[in-house]
Amino acid sequence: MSGTSSQAEKSNFSLFNSLTEFNHEQVVVCNDNATGLKAIIAVHNTVLGPGLGGTRFWVYNNEQEAMNDALRLSRGMTYKASISGLNLGGAKAVIVADKDTKKTEAFMRKFGRFVENLNGKYITAEDVGTTTKDMEYIAMETDHVVGLPENMGGGGDPSPVTAYGVYMGMKASAKKAFGNDSLAGKLVTVQGVGKVGYYLVELLVKDGAKVFISDINEQNLKHTAALGGEVISPNDVYSKKVDIFAPCAMGAILNSETIPQLNCAIVCGSANNQLKEDVQHGNMLRDRGILYAPDFLVNAGGLINVYSEYTGYVRERAMAQTEHIYDLTLDIFHKSETENLNTQLAATKIAEERIHNVMLVKSTY
Repeated sequence: MSGTSSQAEKSNFSLFNSLTEFNHEQVVVCNDNATGLKAIIAVHNTVLGPGLGGTRFWVYNNEQEAMNDALRLSRGMTYKASISGLNLGGAKAVIVADKDTKKTEAFMRKFGRFVENLNGKYITAEDVGTTTKDMEYIAMETDHVVGLPENMGGGGDPSPVTAYGVYMGMKASAKKAFGNDSLAGKLVTVQGVGKVGYYLVELLVKDGAKVFISDINEQNLKHTAALGGEVISPNDVYSKKVDIFAPCAMGAILNSETIPQLNCAIVCGSANNQLKEDVQHGNMLRDRGILYAPDFLVNAGGLINVYSEYTGYVRERAMAQTEHIYDLTLDIFHKSETENLNTQLAATKIAEERIHNVMLVKSTY
């Protein structure tokens, strides 16, 4: 990534306007010349507790894109924690990489120092592009990290729990759309078969679904096809006629260009920020009769898992709480209908109401 944004980006992007729009508490920009570390830590809201969210390692086109990703992802974590009933706020970090950036021990430990300097306001974890090994390095510098390997008392990779939550949301969506929550015989396209997508395909195949898979990574495709997934071209991923479309890659893939192509009854996947615009594109899905399971609810299993680690890890407790995503998804569909809101806005309203009510309680202390 270039060290400076273009002149157009400078004129069109205002950091403080963005913070006001998303209602963030704090953004920390991290730089270390010795290791080459460039990172952004965005703390969205800490009313319910410390902001917990993973650290993403990604190559961005420009600095504005990286900042926008951090802001949107951290806000999503706030809603995810709130709607799941967790005593956590929302935050997220992005490490801005280029093709030559190496995640060395020194690099990750330096990032850990930046996390430590926030004195517990931010708790980090694994995310796209980072691993449990990276969390080990971070843990050498701070206690404010979860997602550690099991041999260090952590819960290990949260991806299976995230996938299980998406699976629960998918079954609830099937119950609403088809009158039965069985996925046997259903046609499902999974876009993105990295760690979460892989485990989701495994669950779907075991349930008797016919699964189509797409990914830009050939190794991911080969690995997941061995489970029984049928590879399709990325060009066909939106238009293929299926019962369920599961976005499990990057965000903003549901937009004015892709939504008209969809040929499905349900959208339910693990990707964060699937809607490019919550109102416009949530309404477009509803107007087309496509049932949308809000991403920050159905993908909350990973957060539930690391929160369990934060409070004293018990895998069975994390799985049981993740299973509750089924009932919450049905509750959101009901609220959407009764209040004439698209499902994303209905879920956001529930999350914001909890934060508002707790804020009122704290104001009386």
